[in-house]
Amino acid sequence: MRLFTLSDIKLPLDKPESELIKIAEKKLGGKAEYFAIKKKSLDARDKNNVRYVYTVEFSKVAPQKQARVFERLSQNKQPQAPVVVVGSGPAGLFCAIRLLDHGIKPLVVERGAPVEERERAIDVFCRERTLDTDSNVQFGEGGAGTFSDGKLNTQTHSPLNREVLEIFTRFGAPEEILWLSKPHIGSDRLKKVVKSMREYILSQGGEIAFHTRLEDVQISGGKLSAVVLKDSNGERVMPVSAVVLAIGHSARDTFETLLVRGVPMRQKDFAVGVRIEHLQSKIGFAQYGKEYARLPSADYKLVSHASERSAFTFCMCPGGYVMPATSEKGCFVTNGMSNFSRDGVNANSALIAQVSRADFKDDSPLAGVEFQRELERKAFLAGGSTYRAPVQLVGDFLQDKESARFGEVLPTCGTGTSFADLRSVLPAVVITALKGALLDMDRRLRGFACPDAVLTAVESRTSSPVRIERGDDMQSIGVQGLFPCGEGAGYAGGITSSASDGLRVASAIFSYLNA
Repeated sequence: MRLFTLSDIKLPLDKPESELIKIAEKKLGGKAEYFAIKKKSLDARDKNNVRYVYTVEFSKVAPQKQARVFERLSQNKQPQAPVVVVGSGPAGLFCAIRLLDHGIKPLVVERGAPVEERERAIDVFCRERTLDTDSNVQFGEGGAGTFSDGKLNTQTHSPLNREVLEIFTRFGAPEEILWLSKPHIGSDRLKKVVKSMREYILSQGGEIAFHTRLEDVQISGGKLSAVVLKDSNGERVMPVSAVVLAIGHSARDTFETLLVRGVPMRQKDFAVGVRIEHLQSKIGFAQYGKEYARLPSADYKLVSHASERSAFTFCMCPGGYVMPATSEKGCFVTNGMSNFSRDGVNANSALIAQVSRADFKDDSPLAGVEFQRELERKAFLAGGSTYRAPVQLVGDFLQDKESARFGEVLPTCGTGTSFADLRSVLPAVVITALKGALLDMDRRLRGFACPDAVLTAVESRTSSPVRIERGDDMQSIGVQGLFPCGEGAGYAGGITSSASDGLRVASAIFSYLNA
């Protein structure tokens, strides 16, 4: 069988995708028994000639699909004590699924609730501003990414990235993520995918313990021997064969425990700033011109070096909502979310500036955590100490004055908002960087510095402030059997890279147990 590939096929907006099959069959000189879109992107450089660009693959004979076969742990190598995966975000879930592929039945420990129950806790927080510190936008089944947008584009080039997309489709994600240049699942659909993953893990003999927190680890002779778990019945000590730390970037209490137990970790740079909201229609027109209404909701990605400190946009959510994303009482954090349809009135994105170890108060591995926490406390106070979000209009922000009323952009944060001067929340060096970036980015995306655009503080959980050191064998340096994993451990920066890291760690555990 000979496979053909055609790239850079451009279709006008009024041409259906069925035209691609005609092009393929003309190339073949006959019927295509196999046809697949491999890549689809949008070329809007010429706003008067916006087109879709495709890469397609096809042949006269349909290829036979072959299921991948994984080496499985033999019965005599099966561990006497369980393999525990701490956390059920993308790193933890994908690690658990790959462990099952290798014949290892894990116990997944999640401090938060199943996704359905977690969603109710977030609704209560938005309505009543009563925070559940274990089930919120940061903690619970699916991790922080479940209430973001389900964006799957990544800067990494891991060969596992494609496999991550295929696994997502296996559990109910739309197949278009396999070929879109900027794939996303949407928070509404991702909740169903996460639930499907849970059901699969349980059906294959794995276990999941919700409302269960990792309280402590026991290390003897440089080897992890047991963990202390806490649930509604109290604490229990559990001997373990291996532990995966897929704890997410907000598990600050766990970071503290690991540091006390001598687990090597260090500070890591991250970024802080605000969420910026515009009308989605204005972003669409700026990006695509008059054709914007016929196209998917427009996104953007911008970087500015206009000030001494660079600033950039991150986690842009077209047609989305600003989420109240704190996990600690007396703090306020913001994040963004959008559903699969991306049909909300507003667009939102993080607008952030890099901070580094030079900005922290001391050399402690957790100095970055304290830096974040200090900003989040200031944001809580600036919002009136009721979990309302502190906000300021862009025009007023640039003029250093507190806002008095909203213009064309109405905020979407579920817990409500309070006007504030954001200089009371963010460091001066970040304020300067954001001001410079707003004006600079407006030159490339007209309307970005719209005076009525809304800034919401504080965007502080962009990535983990900590890296838990690990070696080439994926184990914690000096602690055998402990496997730091994903974004919380400092080895990923989003859903796809976290899931890929989960797959890698699972294979490393297989090698560790199979030795």
